[in-house]
Amino acid sequence: MRLAHFAVFASFAAMAAGSVHAKAVSEADLRAHIEILASDAFEGRKPGTEGEAKTVQYIAQQWATSGLKPAATDGGWFDAVPLIQRGQGSAEYAFAAKGRKLRIASQEIILIGKQADYARTDLPLIFTGAGVKADGSVAADVAGKAALVLFDAENVPNNMKSPRARREALIAAGAEAVIFIGDGQGSWPSLRRSLLSRPIALESREKRAPLEGAISAEFAVAMITAAGQDWDKLRAHAKASDYAGEPLGIDADFKVTTDIYRFNSSNVVGKIAGRKKGSGAVLFMGHWDHLGICAPEGAPDRICNGAVDNASGIAVLNEIAESLAKKKHDRDIYFLATTAEESGLLGAYAFADKPALPLDQIVISLNVDTIAIAPRGSKVAIIGRGTTPLDATVEAVAKKTGRAIESSTDANAFIQRQDGWALAQKGVPALMVGGSFADLELMQKFLGNDYHGPDDELTDKTELGGAADDADLHIALGRYFADARKYKSKKAGE
Repeated sequence: MRLAHFAVFASFAAMAAGSVHAKAVSEADLRAHIEILASDAFEGRKPGTEGEAKTVQYIAQQWATSGLKPAATDGGWFDAVPLIQRGQGSAEYAFAAKGRKLRIASQEIILIGKQADYARTDLPLIFTGAGVKADGSVAADVAGKAALVLFDAENVPNNMKSPRARREALIAAGAEAVIFIGDGQGSWPSLRRSLLSRPIALESREKRAPLEGAISAEFAVAMITAAGQDWDKLRAHAKASDYAGEPLGIDADFKVTTDIYRFNSSNVVGKIAGRKKGSGAVLFMGHWDHLGICAPEGAPDRICNGAVDNASGIAVLNEIAESLAKKKHDRDIYFLATTAEESGLLGAYAFADKPALPLDQIVISLNVDTIAIAPRGSKVAIIGRGTTPLDATVEAVAKKTGRAIESSTDANAFIQRQDGWALAQKGVPALMVGGSFADLELMQKFLGNDYHGPDDELTDKTELGGAADDADLHIALGRYFADARKYKSKKAGE
């Protein structure tokens, strides 16, 4: 893929060289970038596709034209992010109770192995209800067993609402297999789509059981009834806050093959070198990826173009880079465009694990994501408010640009859903700042409609006024935090 990066380098050069910018970032500036990044030619910017090659090349070209230097760990523009996808292969399975083979008419079962081949006989099954107790701990004895987990369970603590959190808790408790039961309305189709979609993972960080999968409620009822158990009683028992699971008296034989595909995606890393060596660095970041060709065959529009999420954020990063590169600053200013955010902040976690600069030198990290939501003049919200000592400083800079402040912590509801979270876990002062998350009703309107669908396209109605305001704000923040006299950083040892 790296050869492809450079093969298309020249195709953007003429456009970039002819670009003329006013002092303030304009909506037209942003629209020009989004028109390219969210075009059908980029195929929704899914990692591992030709759309990725075009995307990361475009970003590197824009940054190079602006005067940034490549700053990846190998000295180039691109840091490799090793990713993995698993798809359904073949599966043979049999269930027995007290030595008697169970007859199950339903075939609604999906099994995916951690490795290409998985085989196990006489694996005991245990019904775990939600999988975790109200305090998030695992009460059931799942070590060396196959845990059956209700997908739509009741009494699940807020920090364990996601199936991933419950799955990882069961794996940590020693489960050999984790199999979700799609028992709620629509949950089996949802589970089925998720497992068959070949989700992308960062293999170095993933937590997987040797075998994972899902069964429909019909399959679960047939199997449990055939073994002499009562499904309704099991479900009733599972509602107890101290439920510790119940062995089902069922043993399983599994022989599963899994299609595994490993590939390298890319983070893009650029830098404006500072004048004062050792004074720290400012980091701007945003994810370039989206969902690619996401609709089924025959759909009128199959491409999830991701104009707002997050071509708009990359457009803003490009304009920040061009503006800040026009003069020297005390501190280094880094720019990071991450891959696979949509798959769980994977590019950001890869950067946090193998950073292009020491993380303790970052005086502030500012993530730019889903920024084309709010109109001009919107308040400024901080995602991460209260988690760093920087709130007052950020607000002071925002006020100098004429922006009002949203002082609530409501926007923190999104703190774990954006790339800055990966850096915050390593102690980096990481924030998201801007207007899109100041009006959560407006944000929810986007999330409930165009978000992650083919309708997230650039149109005449796409709101770029607030994005332009936020671009100017980030330029002001970059200038302030990159000035060692104005902002004296304890992290940088000043």
